[in-house]
Amino acid sequence: MINIGCHVSVSKGYEAMGKTTLDLGGDTFAFFLRSPRGGKARDIQEEDVAALRNILEEHHFGKLVAHGPYTMNLCAANPTTRQNGEAMLHDDLAKMDRYLPGNYYNFHPGSHVGQGPEAAIPMIAESLNKILHDGMKTTVLLETMAGKGSEMGRSFEELRAIIDLLDRPEQVGVCFDTCHTWDGGYDLARLDDVLNEFDHVLGLDRLLAVHLNDSKNVCGAHKDRHEKLGQGAIGLDILKSVCLHPALQGRPFILETPNELPGYQAEIATVRSFFA
Repeated sequence: MINIGCHVSVSKGYEAMGKTTLDLGGDTFAFFLRSPRGGKARDIQEEDVAALRNILEEHHFGKLVAHGPYTMNLCAANPTTRQNGEAMLHDDLAKMDRYLPGNYYNFHPGSHVGQGPEAAIPMIAESLNKILHDGMKTTVLLETMAGKGSEMGRSFEELRAIIDLLDRPEQVGVCFDTCHTWDGGYDLARLDDVLNEFDHVLGLDRLLAVHLNDSKNVCGAHKDRHEKLGQGAIGLDILKSVCLHPALQGRPFILETPNELPGYQAEIATVRSFFA
């Protein structure tokens, strides 16, 4: 079995995220600690997050997958942009370790903005090496990306190159985004082959979470446009095979489809039906 959920808003507090997920039929969720566009993180009230922890334990939630802001770019050409990204990452990870230890923090590796991957890969690793430390209780996840523009993480090899430069590689895993991976050129109709390649390059033990999305684009389009389950180019049969694949059981699966909450509730029910 897998855990299934979607992105929920932190605007009404941490306990509310857990209650919303239960109402949707989920048992995991993703959230931003601050605006997806960056800025100051929302204040956390101890009693609020304690109430969430009670929900997580009582209802046997899987790992949560916090998400870094989209503006966080650890390989930006502008040093100030990189420093701001490092500050956000440091602050977010400190909050996760304090309030929700033992969960995941996922982020987009960044965009090299013309410098090229050869320059960007050491930058990303250098920033992570500044921030990761012994005793951390949060696992950082690099996300597979579609490769639009100068995005990093467009191939398993790029992610491997980052990890190979880390002082603490055991603290880093990968979030496998189905839309991004498909758009990046990995044909999920050949799922066994894709996962075997992932295993060869990165190791399946690093694949710790899945973003479950259909795509508006053909395989290899490098465009990153998510679609509702079964309404895109990937299709429901392939996405079902992802959910049911033996190598991916026990992971949190997060929906990032273009939906409001009723749509997510229906999609969570659809995913549940795969296991009936």
